[in-house]
Amino acid sequence: MSTGYANGGASTTKRTLRSWQPLHFSPRWDIDEHINRLRNRAADLVMNDAVAAAIVQTLTIGTIGAGLKLFPRIKADELGMTQEQARLWARKVKREFNLWATNQNACDFLRRNNFFELQQLAARAMFSDGDCFVLFKRRPPERLMPYSLRIQLLDAQRVSNPISGLGSQVEMVLGNNRIVRGIEVDKNGSLVAIHVANKILNEPNLLQPDIHWQRVLWHGSLTGAPNVLHLCKDTAPDQFRGVPVISPVIESLKQINRYADAELSASIIRSFFAIFFTQNQTNWSMNQITGEQTPTADDVAQEFKLGEPSLTSLPLGVDVKSISSANAQSTFGEFISTFIKNACAAVGLPAEVVMKTFNASYSASRAALLQAEDEFRTRRKAFINDFCTPIYEAFLTEAIALGRIDAPGFFDDPVYHQAYLNAEWYSEKTKALDPLKEVSAQIKRLENGLSTYSKELAESAGLDFDDVIETLNQERQFLKTSQEE
Repeated sequence: MSTGYANGGASTTKRTLRSWQPLHFSPRWDIDEHINRLRNRAADLVMNDAVAAAIVQTLTIGTIGAGLKLFPRIKADELGMTQEQARLWARKVKREFNLWATNQNACDFLRRNNFFELQQLAARAMFSDGDCFVLFKRRPPERLMPYSLRIQLLDAQRVSNPISGLGSQVEMVLGNNRIVRGIEVDKNGSLVAIHVANKILNEPNLLQPDIHWQRVLWHGSLTGAPNVLHLCKDTAPDQFRGVPVISPVIESLKQINRYADAELSASIIRSFFAIFFTQNQTNWSMNQITGEQTPTADDVAQEFKLGEPSLTSLPLGVDVKSISSANAQSTFGEFISTFIKNACAAVGLPAEVVMKTFNASYSASRAALLQAEDEFRTRRKAFINDFCTPIYEAFLTEAIALGRIDAPGFFDDPVYHQAYLNAEWYSEKTKALDPLKEVSAQIKRLENGLSTYSKELAESAGLDFDDVIETLNQERQFLKTSQEE
């Protein structure tokens, strides 16, 4: 019946839609079946294409910045603490956390990066490859490092199906469970474990010629604490693996790259000034023009180059013609710019922010920055929930168990447990186009009770209010003493 959508998007009779019959399959087919090809193409673009690299870099810096810093905000009323007690408790926890987080030997299982650098690596891997896995590991405490918690990041390609016999790279059965691209789930689809390979599948590695997998439970069987974190932005129900952020625009970016290369080559060719000698009389030869002897077989491919002017006249019937270099494509910039805008819009970012070109008015540039900040804020909140908060919970649990932090009821009451864990994460805010207006807006918010000093300092500069007040008091006392002297 020709009603409703049948007259529009669901029509099977209109010429524009009659031959368009796509099928929408499950994420198991759309993602799991094609993730390797998507990941390989995205990785190639991020490494070799300027626009793709700019998109991933902008998302990483905008979301993480120099690293998200911890600001404990425990709920004092629920814990029966005064505000002063809560403030002192938060300062002690932050000091203990920074002791662990700023030490690359204590934080990273591989001893290469501190906690804030691990954030950048994890976010970049998630944007570039589609997802990233994090393992909780332990090392024996050291004399100046009482904590055993360690974090290890895994390349997304190492989490794969343990192929043996007729096993599939996409999905295979393991008892009552099934493994989908390295993630083991039960019959209800709940996460059970991951299977981690010692190297990437099909990767040539002489030091590790044989590949084997290790099964890691998602949660500890005794404590229920997480052993694995999976950083991934789900876009559909029943999704197990993520896709690179540039997946919707891979084809467009590749075409832009090819077009830019072709135009660059054409421009280089047009920059050359070449001439041809033409002859319309058979009794004259090039040898008479150049003064050369009759070429032998070895001189057939002889090359003539322009140097100082040396010909004052040409023989009768000989002419010189040059190739025009005035065929430059004046629409190249506009054409490329349009494609870049479409690609950036597909990932939720303004092209001005991605390409770092603010040629419009102040209002337009500010609107672009605000729009980008909305995207960064959404991704930052998801990253905090998936990465920062679970790691902070694991750290705080160990700190309380060691007796370095006093938290009565943390292990007994789930309400107390959550009240102790309440925290905020901030990074230094993107620089304002007009700092004076930005500061004026902060002052207005503070004067009207719409914000707090702690929030404004943390968002604008990533600073802690208590640290700033303490430093200001020290500086004022120093200035007062200097003036008296």
